[in-house]
Amino acid sequence: MNRYLDPRPDGKLHEMSVSGLAHVGDAVFELMVRTWLCMNGKTTAKNLHNEAVAIVSAKAQASAAKRLIPELDENELALYKRGRNTHAGPVPRSSSVGEYHSATGIETLFGWLYLNGDKDRLEELFKLITEENQ
Repeated sequence: MNRYLDPRPDGKLHEMSVSGLAHVGDAVFELMVRTWLCMNGKTTAKNLHNEAVAIVSAKAQASAAKRLIPELDENELALYKRGRNTHAGPVPRSSSVGEYHSATGIETLFGWLYLNGDKDRLEELFKLITEENQ
Protein backbone atom coordinates (compact mmCIF):
# COMPACT_ATOMS: atom_id res chain seq x y z
CA MET A 1 0.00 0.00 0.00
CA ASN A 2 1.18 3.50 -0.78
CA ARG A 3 2.49 5.07 2.43
CA TYR A 4 0.90 8.40 1.58
CA LEU A 5 -2.59 6.95 1.31
CA ASP A 6 -2.29 4.48 4.18
CA PRO A 7 0.38 5.90 6.48
CA ARG A 8 1.77 4.01 9.45
CA PRO A 9 4.09 5.19 12.20
CA ASP A 10 7.73 4.90 11.29
CA GLY A 11 9.34 6.77 14.16
CA LYS A 12 9.36 10.08 12.30
CA LEU A 13 5.87 11.09 13.38
CA HIS A 14 7.27 12.50 16.64
CA GLU A 15 9.56 14.72 14.58
CA MET A 16 6.72 16.28 12.59
CA SER A 17 5.89 19.87 13.41
CA VAL A 18 2.54 20.88 14.83
CA SER A 19 1.97 22.84 11.64
CA GLY A 20 2.54 19.69 9.60
CA LEU A 21 0.15 17.67 11.76
CA ALA A 22 -2.51 20.41 11.55
CA HIS A 23 -2.03 20.68 7.78
CA VAL A 24 -2.73 16.97 7.34
CA GLY A 25 -5.50 17.03 9.94
CA ASP A 26 -7.26 19.88 8.16
CA ALA A 27 -7.42 17.82 4.97
CA VAL A 28 -8.49 14.66 6.84
CA PHE A 29 -11.25 16.51 8.67
CA GLU A 30 -12.52 18.16 5.49
CA LEU A 31 -12.54 14.84 3.62
CA MET A 32 -14.46 13.22 6.47
CA VAL A 33 -17.01 16.07 6.43
CA ARG A 34 -17.46 15.92 2.66
CA THR A 35 -17.84 12.14 2.77
CA TRP A 36 -20.33 12.36 5.65
CA LEU A 37 -22.41 14.97 3.85
CA CYS A 38 -22.56 12.92 0.66
CA MET A 39 -23.13 9.54 2.32
CA ASN A 40 -25.92 10.82 4.54
CA GLY A 41 -27.72 12.92 1.95
CA LYS A 42 -27.36 15.96 4.17
CA THR A 43 -27.46 18.42 1.32
CA THR A 44 -27.88 18.89 -2.39
CA ALA A 45 -24.96 19.15 -4.78
CA LYS A 46 -25.68 22.86 -5.06
CA ASN A 47 -25.18 23.34 -1.32
CA LEU A 48 -22.38 20.83 -0.65
CA HIS A 49 -19.63 23.42 -0.54
CA ASN A 50 -21.49 25.77 1.79
CA GLU A 51 -22.50 22.94 4.13
CA ALA A 52 -18.93 21.62 4.24
CA VAL A 53 -17.50 25.08 4.91
CA ALA A 54 -19.98 25.58 7.76
CA ILE A 55 -18.69 22.43 9.49
CA VAL A 56 -14.97 22.87 8.82
CA SER A 57 -14.84 26.55 9.77
CA ALA A 58 -12.72 27.54 12.76
CA LYS A 59 -15.87 28.58 14.61
CA ALA A 60 -17.50 25.16 14.07
CA GLN A 61 -14.29 23.29 14.95
CA ALA A 62 -13.95 25.31 18.16
CA SER A 63 -17.49 24.30 19.07
CA ALA A 64 -16.59 20.68 18.27
CA ALA A 65 -13.52 20.95 20.51
CA LYS A 66 -15.76 21.73 23.48
CA ARG A 67 -17.64 18.47 22.88
CA LEU A 68 -14.48 16.43 22.29
CA ILE A 69 -12.26 17.60 25.15
CA PRO A 70 -14.07 15.60 27.86
CA GLU A 71 -13.76 12.47 25.68
CA LEU A 72 -10.02 12.74 25.01
CA ASP A 73 -7.48 10.59 26.80
CA GLU A 74 -4.41 12.15 28.40
CA ASN A 75 -2.22 11.83 25.30
CA GLU A 76 -4.91 13.14 22.95
CA LEU A 77 -5.58 16.10 25.21
CA ALA A 78 -1.86 16.92 25.36
CA LEU A 79 -1.70 16.78 21.57
CA TYR A 80 -4.79 18.97 21.23
CA LYS A 81 -3.25 21.52 23.61
CA ARG A 82 0.05 21.40 21.75
CA GLY A 83 -1.79 22.29 18.54
CA ARG A 84 -3.99 24.87 20.22
CA ASN A 85 -1.02 26.66 21.76
CA THR A 86 1.11 26.87 18.65
CA HIS A 87 1.42 30.04 16.57
CA ALA A 88 -0.60 29.11 13.50
CA GLY A 89 -0.37 32.20 11.35
CA PRO A 90 -2.99 34.81 10.45
CA VAL A 91 -6.46 34.35 11.91
CA PRO A 92 -9.36 34.43 9.44
CA ARG A 93 -11.76 37.35 9.86
CA SER A 94 -14.65 34.94 10.37
CA SER A 95 -13.29 33.64 13.69
CA SER A 96 -11.72 34.82 16.91
CA VAL A 97 -8.15 34.07 17.90
CA GLY A 98 -9.42 31.56 20.48
CA GLU A 99 -11.62 29.78 17.96
CA TYR A 100 -8.79 29.59 15.46
CA HIS A 101 -6.42 28.13 18.03
CA SER A 102 -9.02 25.56 19.14
CA ALA A 103 -9.54 24.58 15.50
CA THR A 104 -5.79 24.14 15.06
CA GLY A 105 -5.82 21.86 18.11
CA ILE A 106 -8.53 19.68 16.54
CA GLU A 107 -6.70 19.59 13.22
CA THR A 108 -3.46 18.62 14.97
CA LEU A 109 -5.20 15.77 16.77
CA PHE A 110 -6.88 14.54 13.58
CA GLY A 111 -3.56 14.72 11.71
CA TRP A 112 -1.81 12.72 14.42
CA LEU A 113 -4.52 10.06 14.54
CA TYR A 114 -4.58 9.73 10.75
CA LEU A 115 -0.82 9.50 10.40
CA ASN A 116 -0.71 7.04 13.28
CA GLY A 117 -3.22 4.85 11.43
CA ASP A 118 -5.86 5.10 14.18
CA LYS A 119 -8.88 5.31 11.91
CA ASP A 120 -11.22 3.81 14.52
CA ARG A 121 -10.49 6.65 16.94
CA LEU A 122 -10.89 9.20 14.14
CA GLU A 123 -14.34 7.74 13.44
CA GLU A 124 -15.29 7.87 17.14
CA LEU A 125 -14.32 11.51 17.47
CA PHE A 126 -15.92 12.47 14.18
CA LYS A 127 -19.16 10.79 15.24
CA LEU A 128 -19.18 12.93 18.40
CA ILE A 129 -18.79 16.03 16.25
CA THR A 130 -21.54 15.12 13.79
CA GLU A 131 -24.09 13.73 16.29
CA GLU A 132 -25.87 17.05 16.66
CA ASN A 133 -26.20 17.33 12.87
CA GLN A 134 -27.87 13.92 12.45
